Amino acid sequence: MLFDTHVHLNAEQYDEDLEEVIMRAREAGVEKMVVVGFDRPTIERAMELIEQYDFLYASIGWHPVDAIDMTEEDLIWIEELSKHPKVVAIGEMGLDYHWDKSPKDVQKDVFRQQIQLAKKVKLPIIIHNREATADIVEILKEENAAEVGGIMHCFSGSPETAKECIDMNFYISLGGPVTFKNARKPKEVAAEIPLEKLLIETDCPYLAPHPFRGKRNEPSYVKLVCEQIAEIKNIPVEEVAAITTENAKKLFAIN
Repeated sequence: MLFDTHVHLNAEQYDEDLEEVIMRAREAGVEKMVVVGFDRPTIERAMELIEQYDFLYASIGWHPVDAIDMTEEDLIWIEELSKHPKVVAIGEMGLDYHWDKSPKDVQKDVFRQQIQLAKKVKLPIIIHNREATADIVEILKEENAAEVGGIMHCFSGSPETAKECIDMNFYISLGGPVTFKNARKPKEVAAEIPLEKLLIETDCPYLAPHPFRGKRNEPSYVKLVCEQIAEIKNIPVEEVAAITTENAKKLFAIN
């Protein structure tokens, strides 16, 4: 059984064929998925989906690219929704220095506010990091994010950074890029980080694994991520599937 810890089934890319996409995931052995909402429309849709499907859970937060749009009312709203028994994490949150829609200081402030909220509601956090590793690690330390822990989502950093995050109570989640031929760092991380600290994800509809690179991603492809990690570690696929699923259930407090 597989656990895709990061899906965006709430994205418009699935408006036409969501049922079929979910069916393919189930057929591929995907037992559970976390639907990630990162602004008003995607959070609303995530909440709808978790009511509709018993094997879907939600993480709700505010994306750093849109940090400038987040209001105090949004944060209060997220706190209210977090009481839902199937909301299992806060995020995705973090820093994104690739796009310049939201100034860095605004991103940092919104990031800190969400870590503080997660500690208040006692939920783990899901971290989005793009070209901002040093600042993210610094903020996680300053805000004592280890208290709730969480996931370094679609991790693209070095094994050294991964170990630093693990020391702060975070799991390292690998997605489609670990299957790319030229993706040296994710492969190194897969090799060096113990399976007990790894999670798998698709981040669908983005970052489809090889051989679907450049096409729309979907949760059934998480199996390819699992197979790649098994190959790198030279262990059975079933072992990677079982342990990463157990890790996710433990983190999200899902029985």
